[in-house]
Amino acid sequence: MTYSKSKAPLYPKSHLLAASGIAALLSLALLVFPSREVEAKKTFLDLRLDTAAELETASEEPLVSLSVESPFTRTETPGEPELQSLQQEDAEAATKATPLSKEVVVANGDTLSTVFAKVGLPQATVHDVLASSKEAKQFARLKVGQRLEFELDDQGNLAQLRSQLNKLESVQLERSGTSYVFKKEQLKPDVSTAYAYGRIESSLFLAAKRAGLSHNLTMDLANVFGYDIDFAMDIRKGDSFEVIYEQKTVAGVRVGTGNILAARFTNRGKSYTAVRYTNKQGNSSYYTADGQSMRKAFIRTPVDFARISSRFSNGRKHPILNKIRAHKGVDYAAARGTPIKSAGDGKVLLAGRKGGYGNTVVIQHGNRYRTLYAHMQGFAKGVRNGSSVKQGQIIGYIGTTGLSTGPHLHYEFQVDGVHVDPLGLKLPMADPIAKNEKQRFLQLSNPLMARMDEERATMLAMKSE
Repeated sequence: MTYSKSKAPLYPKSHLLAASGIAALLSLALLVFPSREVEAKKTFLDLRLDTAAELETASEEPLVSLSVESPFTRTETPGEPELQSLQQEDAEAATKATPLSKEVVVANGDTLSTVFAKVGLPQATVHDVLASSKEAKQFARLKVGQRLEFELDDQGNLAQLRSQLNKLESVQLERSGTSYVFKKEQLKPDVSTAYAYGRIESSLFLAAKRAGLSHNLTMDLANVFGYDIDFAMDIRKGDSFEVIYEQKTVAGVRVGTGNILAARFTNRGKSYTAVRYTNKQGNSSYYTADGQSMRKAFIRTPVDFARISSRFSNGRKHPILNKIRAHKGVDYAAARGTPIKSAGDGKVLLAGRKGGYGNTVVIQHGNRYRTLYAHMQGFAKGVRNGSSVKQGQIIGYIGTTGLSTGPHLHYEFQVDGVHVDPLGLKLPMADPIAKNEKQRFLQLSNPLMARMDEERATMLAMKSE
């Protein structure tokens, strides 16, 4: 049998050229465009990176990775199972997120309602908080600059509210069922003693500030010696003071001061000493180093650090009436609204209008003494006819009512119905340390006085080096 070779079909030359062109275009397309699998991978990675970048610039929300699955089939690459596991963990963490924390700093004009609105809480929540207990109403007494820390649950409801009142106290509300439980936390500070020395060049306040004393401690110092020294007119350049006082700290940080334990004030070359002593009945007062009472029946001046604008006189020309008229008291010029204190314990005979005196308070102290306070702007709460007042209690405020050319206090002092000069009056003393407590007092007083001497000597020695 004879076999013949089959011949390959012959195509026109134009067909062969067209086929070659198509093959070239397909090869180029494969080089330029990625496969669907590669496209899928690229889509997945780009979306993840873009989303992460956006979340990093978001405000306060936790960063949660978003994985967008491509509709295309893609091949497994090393590490992808681990990536999927991490994404699943992130999603679970997001669903178990802790309550959202927010903080608001109270601004001028803020109320509890406006503060709650800032964190997205409705007025009904404000009502629930204030109605939960009497103590919770402390949150309504806001101060500018006070910080309130909120914790909201995943539904946006209030879970907890906390505020630091000062360095030692904080208050907290925590939801319990449909109401709130109030808690107050108070740190107990460590108490130690500190020493301060000051020399007056221009004023007591500036000298005290340089010595490291707070405003309140400076006022306490003035009150301790207020029976013997008139801080409105007696202070001179070169006067000095020494103080041993309680200092409060928490974790080594100073958070406040306590009582003055001992002090020495040198005024015009004369030294006055004071020691705080608490007797067996629990009553505290100040005594001289040898046990005499610092407290007198009357304080020397009823206004702190005021300027004497007119003295006691029998022949002063009245500034408004333009007549010679006796000035039966002392005028203390001070800013309108400055507190006025009762000179001693007593009963209010008058708290009202009294002719040219304007708003006036008259106080009877026992059988012999009576004081008068005139031209007041207004009266302190609770001061009225027949009420009792204590020495140093605020009874009113400096004003310019009645016949007055400017804000000041007109102060009068009577003994057995006769006007006397309160600046020159020798004030009666209070009782000294009881005899049966004198030894106990000296055991406290002597070491304090010795410490002040040692501290001052050490300080002067350091300055001379």
